[in-house]
Amino acid sequence: MHLRVKPDLAFMRPKLSRWVALGFGSGLAPKAPGTFGTLFGWVSWLMMSAWLSPSQILWLCVPAFLLGIWACERTGHALGVHDHGAIVWDEVVAFWMLLSLTPGGWATQLAAFVLFRGFDIVKPAPIRQLDARIANGFGVMLDDILAAGYAWLVLAVWRSLV
Repeated sequence: MHLRVKPDLAFMRPKLSRWVALGFGSGLAPKAPGTFGTLFGWVSWLMMSAWLSPSQILWLCVPAFLLGIWACERTGHALGVHDHGAIVWDEVVAFWMLLSLTPGGWATQLAAFVLFRGFDIVKPAPIRQLDARIANGFGVMLDDILAAGYAWLVLAVWRSLV
């Protein structure tokens, strides 16, 4: 790895991989970049949902995940940290997936947001262990997909009880 680099717009400018990995700038937030990346994911999901069905957005997550493996790997290498906090494409794609699988309105989406951020921050087993062992673009993308899976599971159990 290279020396650690502080990402900014100048860092993003020359490479498409950096624009993608840094969530088109949402990962440059000075505090809580993962939360800002997830918010970008939410807003972009709402915009896409004007033209695409949830199942179409879910299918879009497949190439977006593959794109993320490449972009996060390259950007992590350039930053000198495999999963730098500014890399938020993993949050974006995982949240698109979660919203696509979660029926309901604003309240359900807000619950999905809070649960996803919580699981992404806490990284319960086996997320933390996988995140520590898979130090590449795939590992960066995978831990957030698993966090979204935990959030989806909680929401599904909640819906079945209420």
